[in-house]
Amino acid sequence: MKAALALDQDYAINLAGEKGREVTLALSGRLALENLHRFKTELQALLTQMSPAKLTVDLARVDYLDSAGALALLELESAAQAKAIPLTFTQVHEEAQRIMGLIDRQALSQPPLISAERSEGLLEQVGEASESFFDDLVNLLTFLGELLSALGSSLLNPRSVRWSDVFFYMKRAGVEGLPIVGLIALLLGLIIAFMSSLQLKQFGANIYVASLLAVAMVEELGPIMTAILVAGRSGSAFAAEIGTMKVNEEVDALITMGFDPVKFLAVPKVLAAMIVVPILTIYAMFFGLLGGLIIGVLGLDLTVYAYVQETKRSIELFSLVSSLIKSAVFAALVAGIGCQRGFQVQGGAEAVGAATTSAVVAGIFLIIVTDSAFALVLHYIR
Repeated sequence: MKAALALDQDYAINLAGEKGREVTLALSGRLALENLHRFKTELQALLTQMSPAKLTVDLARVDYLDSAGALALLELESAAQAKAIPLTFTQVHEEAQRIMGLIDRQALSQPPLISAERSEGLLEQVGEASESFFDDLVNLLTFLGELLSALGSSLLNPRSVRWSDVFFYMKRAGVEGLPIVGLIALLLGLIIAFMSSLQLKQFGANIYVASLLAVAMVEELGPIMTAILVAGRSGSAFAAEIGTMKVNEEVDALITMGFDPVKFLAVPKVLAAMIVVPILTIYAMFFGLLGGLIIGVLGLDLTVYAYVQETKRSIELFSLVSSLIKSAVFAALVAGIGCQRGFQVQGGAEAVGAATTSAVVAGIFLIIVTDSAFALVLHYIR
């Protein structure tokens, strides 16, 4: 049995053989992207109709073959193997062999990257979440070791630090953050003072509004609120910046040129954050206390002198110093996790967005956990 199938002027399939026996497909013309769909459809239909015991594909008269045509031929080979049909390519030109060799045959047998959603049991979900958590923990600890090593090296050799970048990030994370930090701290001080006054004035204890707000802002709210704002502004920016560099292969270029990417990119950001965040914390404390002073003077009939004196009596030097230490640690965590998430980016713009979100969420989580640890330690030290 011989047949010539002229599907179009661009290619043709000549069929020789009988159903259930050895079949030869002699291909000719152009096997390219523009006729890929028709070509694949015909090949699959012929394979199903003939069900040969053995299949031979003759490529002697193929004038043009691109990667799409080569993919169609290899998919035919995979389909034949799935049906236990031996398939052989004959008279393959050298150029066609090269193009077919570019395609990973093993990848064709793998499931697609985007597959249909499948339901997972609770146990499987918990297992996958645990595995992902521990992998992330290992990556985080590995980066922490690299960052500490780079910081130690920078402290021993200050000239190796890119101080121009440190000053640049101090401006971005510190100076440009002053308006939003001041506004949030002022409003927070107003709200806390007003809500606490509603209760305290029932007992004639209006003056203790100053004490309550001073302790709250200096010991807890000042450092935490400032660190969270820095995580949202600067931590996310660090992750997006380094993530974009990863996508554009700029980090790989730095490694090729002999630079340590952690020391080159992460150290200036971490140093800048550790310098400016304690200053921002003092700034936030001042505006928070200023908000309480406004409520005390305008709403509680307190004098400025009485409010300031009560505030001074409530603030201890130990609390102020410990809060500044906490803020420096928070700054290192926020900047470090932002850089680490940026270095983890693989893919495109979607991966950069995911890393930015992850940097903010992980930064806030680490701030809360670290603050809890500080609360326990400082309680026993005090």
